[in-house]
Amino acid sequence: MVRAIIGKEHYRTELVVSGKTVIADEPLDVGGTDLGPAPGEYLMISLAACTAITLRMYADRKQWPADEIKVEVAFEKIENVTHFQREIVLTGDLTKDQRERLLQIANACPVHKTLTNPIQIETRLVE
Repeated sequence: MVRAIIGKEHYRTELVVSGKTVIADEPLDVGGTDLGPAPGEYLMISLAACTAITLRMYADRKQWPADEIKVEVAFEKIENVTHFQREIVLTGDLTKDQRERLLQIANACPVHKTLTNPIQIETRLVE
């Protein structure tokens, strides 16, 4: 579970998860304090981090020479569809087949699966 707590300071929000606190905010130009990533940026952070970690785990398990894995994610809304663009840079002496397999693995990271499957959000007001 993640808890978001916002006071009157526009729009600085404390996010508490697993005993750790991070900040979400909005940029100055929309009235925020710019002390942390905006909520939509956390979606990109989640996809990039999950992709990188999943690829690292797989490459390590296979003992493949992936020296560094860089993942860049951007997204934009076009009409009512959100389009994510993800670029992966793999450095190391990897074969073409290993690179292709790592691309397949990137598409199987848990956050990728979550974002590409139907999502249902239930919201209730608690007294």
